[in-house]
Amino acid sequence: MLSIRVTIKKVLITLIVLISALPVAFVFAQSASEIQSKIEDRSKKIDQLELEIKQYEATLTEVSKEKKTLQSAVNTLDISRKKVSTDITLTERKIGSTDLTIQELESEIIEKEKRVLNNKNALAETLRTLNNVESDSLVETVLAYNNLSEIWDQVETLERFQYAVRDDVAELTILKAELESRKNETERKRDELAAYQKDLSGKKQVLDQNRTEKDQLLKATQNKESGYQKLLEEKRAAYEQFSRELQDLETQLKYTLDPNSIPTSGQGILAWPLSSLRVTQHFGNTLFAQSGAYAGQGHNGMDFAASPGTAVKAALGGVVGGIGNTDTVPGCYSYGKWILLRHNNGLATLYAHLSVINVNPGATVNTGETIGYSGNTGYSTGPHLHFTVYVSDAVKIVRLGDIKKITNCGPAYIPIAALEAYLNPLDYLQGANTLR
Repeated sequence: MLSIRVTIKKVLITLIVLISALPVAFVFAQSASEIQSKIEDRSKKIDQLELEIKQYEATLTEVSKEKKTLQSAVNTLDISRKKVSTDITLTERKIGSTDLTIQELESEIIEKEKRVLNNKNALAETLRTLNNVESDSLVETVLAYNNLSEIWDQVETLERFQYAVRDDVAELTILKAELESRKNETERKRDELAAYQKDLSGKKQVLDQNRTEKDQLLKATQNKESGYQKLLEEKRAAYEQFSRELQDLETQLKYTLDPNSIPTSGQGILAWPLSSLRVTQHFGNTLFAQSGAYAGQGHNGMDFAASPGTAVKAALGGVVGGIGNTDTVPGCYSYGKWILLRHNNGLATLYAHLSVINVNPGATVNTGETIGYSGNTGYSTGPHLHFTVYVSDAVKIVRLGDIKKITNCGPAYIPIAALEAYLNPLDYLQGANTLR
């Protein structure tokens, strides 16, 4: 016969099993403390690097205001290289910090899993004990004790024990929820880590592009100011000729806009393509356009100041309609490296003058995803991002030489559209009214 005395003994064994989980948590706490200390140390270094990057960006802004000389161009490249190098160090620090956070989360998961297992085992033992007690007959239970008082004491003990079982079940439920939460957080951190590693790869490409650009500049100018000014004039003349011919071509294209085919303006459906914004030129008949640029047809997008290596983000989810690099065609001063995204709401967006392209044609991208890095490719008066919004049905990617002879740009592929298909980005960007 299984007596209630045996039951109480098993209760004590069960409690010992539960308590045995405590040293595991204590050891984990020490390990977590060490990891957290390392995370805090890296966070301080990350803050320092971010401050350094802001100082480089401020210096680049000042240098860009200087007269265009060979020395100012070299200075811009040198400062940009230092800024990108610091960006790389910052990203590496973030990777290290995220790695530590993942270690911390995994340690917590292991600790939670051990506690869940201990609680499960203890609970199973408890239920087996209660089941055995309930199988004893009333006569057997009474005969096992000398008096009724002793019986009632044991009954009260069992009642308290049943309450403890209920509490164990509640704790087990909480532990399982915490475990799921930690596992989800670990997955999120792993995705973040993958994004950092991708960003690191992109920034290293920007650094390589910077070195190449400086070497090409010094070679083209023979390190002489007169050579640099001559190069600027040749670029300017070639770009103006290209703009006139392109505008003539786009004027001949016929397109009738159906207002129902695109979103209503003012809804703020596009996110900004950069995290930090400073508009250097608006859409349409800007002062720069009035000075004779763009063949008198106005600016077909918006320009944002962006030091080389700044992450360029998709303004809306969509499909990569095409990519290109007009700099592969000697003497073709246009968009440089560009990306065209087509969205499922009737719009398309262009990102130009990039230093690095991070996507492939046909790829699907999400809103806010990094698709490339800003630069100074193509015809550009300084590092910036050119951003255009089109009616998607009206924009086509063409080899210019296949449709009309374009000065120096025949083999180049670029997006073109009828003039009516170019839309003011401020009509669709979020919170754009503050910039009008």
